[in-house]
Amino acid sequence: MLLITDNRNKDGPDSLEQTLLDDMTSVSLPVLTVSNAERLRKDRAYRGACAERLAEILVDLDRYMGIPRLYIP
Repeated sequence: MLLITDNRNKDGPDSLEQTLLDDMTSVSLPVLTVSNAERLRKDRAYRGACAERLAEILVDLDRYMGIPRLYIP
């Protein structure tokens, strides 16, 4: 299962970023982070770029194991 989020919070010990730093292993899947969630909702071309990047990641997912976070696009 992949987590897709726009959360880039690095504040505090319970933040997503801190959790990634603490719990990531070489066999963990990356968290996929949408760079601009508002633009994703409003801009068709941006949605297409996000979808294309997501497909690229999914096709070659093994390559990204152990990488904490990938940004889309």
